[in-house]
Amino acid sequence: MTKTNKIIYWIATGWLALGMLSSGIVQLLRVKEEVEMMTHLGYPLYFLTVLGVWKMLGLIAVLVPKFPVVKEWAYAGFFIAMSGAIVSHAVAGDGAKEFFGPSLLLILTVVSWYFRPADRKTVSLQQ
Repeated sequence: MTKTNKIIYWIATGWLALGMLSSGIVQLLRVKEEVEMMTHLGYPLYFLTVLGVWKMLGLIAVLVPKFPVVKEWAYAGFFIAMSGAIVSHAVAGDGAKEFFGPSLLLILTVVSWYFRPADRKTVSLQQ
């Protein structure tokens, strides 16, 4: 892995971690604005707890060394959660402001996944 790729990975992963941590905490604490957004999107409020817990677990999985298969699942979960958020906002007819956060986190998820070091990747069974 080149030094440039390593820098890209850690910058993307750092911002991804910060975004998932902050949004997960907001969801777990059921901050008023987050409750209003979930209600607006038509989701039950217990979904905030589900998302918050899984974001925290995914964050740990992505940052802790080793466990490449768990990392793959965490990245997949982040991708599904953020693409689902984008679709939810689109269906609700929301404006660009509501798309920014999930779109940024989706991009950071893809960049972090793509540039992850070899020791954080699963090994192909066919060599």
